[in-house]
Amino acid sequence: MAITRHLNPGESIVFHTRTHPKKILLPVLVLIVAFVVAVFLSSHTHGVARTVVWLAALVVVLAFTLWPMLNWLSATYTVTNRRLFTRAGVLTRRGHDIPLNRISDVSSERDVLDRMLGCGTLIISDASTQGRVSLPDVPHVEQRQLQLSDLLFTHAQGDEGS
Repeated sequence: MAITRHLNPGESIVFHTRTHPKKILLPVLVLIVAFVVAVFLSSHTHGVARTVVWLAALVVVLAFTLWPMLNWLSATYTVTNRRLFTRAGVLTRRGHDIPLNRISDVSSERDVLDRMLGCGTLIISDASTQGRVSLPDVPHVEQRQLQLSDLLFTHAQGDEGS
């Protein structure tokens, strides 16, 4: 797994996920509509006009389908036995690390669509100046919240015992 290169010695992955596939529903819909429109218009045009139709469809697909899908594929959330880290970005990679001992609260939010699709927003409160980090569209958000809360409790118990 490529994510292991981000781990420190003795660190292990508790869970690793990307945002819910609902993030790519609109790009897939754009792909389908662009293809249908291009087929319809190209069947009614000839020569250069047909080429222009297909080039326009290609531009729409690249901008509104391929790019969002690449962004979705590149964005991940990972919780280890020591920290939470996020990675995102196709050309410019961005990352955010929060040590577990800095996390003070974990909560989740789920709207109607999130409940139907089995995802939600995981909200991490930490001791930093930023205060809150929201991780949108986390699959199985309630399970992830429980895992993280259990890990924090176990981590706090380990700190008290030393």
